Amino acid sequence: MKEDCTKIMDEISTVIVGKRDVMELILCAILSHGHILFEDYPGLAKTLMAYCFSQTLGCTFKRVQFTPDLLPADITGTYIYNQKDMTFDLRKGPIFTNVLLADEINRAPPKTQSALLEAMQERQVTLEGDTHKMAEPFIVMATQNPIEYEGTYPLPEAQLDRFLIKMSVGYPSREQEIAIIERRKERKEDDVHVERVVDSRKIMKMQKACEEVFIHHDIQQYIVDMVQATRDHPSVEVGASPRGSLALFKLARARAALRGRDFVLPDDVKDVAMPALRHRIILKPEIWYTRVSEDTVLAQILDKIPVPKVE
Repeated sequence: MKEDCTKIMDEISTVIVGKRDVMELILCAILSHGHILFEDYPGLAKTLMAYCFSQTLGCTFKRVQFTPDLLPADITGTYIYNQKDMTFDLRKGPIFTNVLLADEINRAPPKTQSALLEAMQERQVTLEGDTHKMAEPFIVMATQNPIEYEGTYPLPEAQLDRFLIKMSVGYPSREQEIAIIERRKERKEDDVHVERVVDSRKIMKMQKACEEVFIHHDIQQYIVDMVQATRDHPSVEVGASPRGSLALFKLARARAALRGRDFVLPDDVKDVAMPALRHRIILKPEIWYTRVSEDTVLAQILDKIPVPKVE
């Protein structure tokens, strides 16, 4: 598996300059059957990264631009009356794909955002009483602008919890930005092209292989202690749910597999803790006026919880 993962990231690196750590985290989420939420400023290649991953994974890709007037049926699809046959035919929406890019998801109102909930959790869509299974694998990659931007709606906690990780891409370094310009000059076009490395069947086999990665009981307790500490922290109003523990569990195993190991180390858990938990805790209102953030609280918890010594 490590070889395939390296090939995937190497192929994407022909388009995306740097950001190897971001690619690893995205791949861990995909191997964990998880969905990904990017929160960052516009223009940092979030959409491009989602597209490149879909192409290298050999998966179908669809994109939905979320706007204030977007309706749930625009995502899930609806039944259309066929005058010729006098029947109602299902016109499937863009959600019926392998990789769905929900671009600027927090620009749509909560009613439209909730159209994704069933598909993200149960991997199915119910239309007019009929249940339709999603394709496998099914991955939602959503982007959102920082909440202080105009025209944004905060994502409901129930939907945030459905995302396995929340992460940012970040600005490139000076050298990386120069390389971006150089590659554009060499391509002589805006469009980018990446080769397929694996296919959807291979991805599902890799996902199943992650289920065989061994995780010691002491590390499982380490995960639970970390999540429970979010509920007891004085700056936290609402701590992470058991879904946070499961997210750490799955991501740690995927990271171990990506590094070529069949067992989990405590460092695997620590490396995925921030993206797995930062969107699952709610700080107390009075904390919002200080410089304390979710990452600050999680860093304090990581320093406080004893790391197990697993032999």
